[in-house]
Amino acid sequence: MIHHLRLRNFKCFREVDLPFGAITVLSGSNGTGKSSVLQAMLLLRQSYQLGLLNTRGLALNGDLVRLGSGKDAWFEGAEEDVISFEMSIEGGLATKWSFRIEGQSDVLPLNQPPEDRILEGGLFGKSFHYLQAERTGPRTSFAMSDSEVLRNRRLGTRGEYCAHFLAAFEREDIQVQRLAHPDAVSFGLRDQAEAWISCVSPGTRIHVSPQPRMDLVNLEFSKVTGSYVSDPYRATNVGFGLSYTLPIFVAALSSQPGGLLMIENPEAHLHPAAQVKMAEFLALAAAGGIQVIIETHSDHVLNGVRLAVHYNVLAPHDVQLHFFRASREEVGTEVVSPKLNSRGRIDHWPEGFFDEFEKSLDELLD
Repeated sequence: MIHHLRLRNFKCFREVDLPFGAITVLSGSNGTGKSSVLQAMLLLRQSYQLGLLNTRGLALNGDLVRLGSGKDAWFEGAEEDVISFEMSIEGGLATKWSFRIEGQSDVLPLNQPPEDRILEGGLFGKSFHYLQAERTGPRTSFAMSDSEVLRNRRLGTRGEYCAHFLAAFEREDIQVQRLAHPDAVSFGLRDQAEAWISCVSPGTRIHVSPQPRMDLVNLEFSKVTGSYVSDPYRATNVGFGLSYTLPIFVAALSSQPGGLLMIENPEAHLHPAAQVKMAEFLALAAAGGIQVIIETHSDHVLNGVRLAVHYNVLAPHDVQLHFFRASREEVGTEVVSPKLNSRGRIDHWPEGFFDEFEKSLDELLD
């Protein structure tokens, strides 16, 4: 599990040191660096997968993230032409990578070789899923990818291969027992995904039909009301919520203890009550040994995590909250990290930290 990440001269950060927990929530104003933190980790994994990280350098453009050239990744107020990342994991192991900014190359050369290597599990392991904010919405059919799904066990960064993944592994039992839904008819992936997605849209049933000759998978949903089961509906006829959230459920349910799950905006296209339920689900994943990192703008997601602490699903020290805001002293970003107590209450609310409801209510009552 990642314990700390320190970034230096990267994008909007001169220097920032972030602790991580079993579940870490990144929030803040638009353009203040939340995504940059995720991008830093994705760059490390991307470069490792390409065989460059400890031998040649940092690959800025690849399947996980595309940043452009070194200038696009470099903090504009930096005093030296170097970007560095430092990461520590459980057990006290730490590694620092330092890269030089040179010309327009999209591979930043190593400034100095890393002293230690912590390239096992978590960020660099096989049980890894990243779902970006712009996920694949409803389609009449979804793409197949044998290399991504069958070989690498990936859903795609937009969840574009979720239907193929579910068709391929629907009968596999989930590995994290804390995520086993009591209403599911089995521990199988599809049955568990069906039970959890019914928490978002009650009575939902999932139907996947591979069409291998066309390299496509049909994804449909039906509704159960009492003893009545509807005909399957195309994904395009049931709205964005199901298509956007299904990859989250499948990614978490298919993860293994010690894995890493990174999700941008898990609240997208969800009703507030469903946003809370989604956060509670992700908290259960964290309690089961999957490290979860969320970027969110939703106070309902935050409250779902707080409720998980309140009901002893997670301990307060398992949760890290980071609020990003423009620095008041120089160009760049500063981070404030509120703490939770055992009842899920936050020790202080910095200006702009999920306080817009109270501000609007004060104006209405004025």
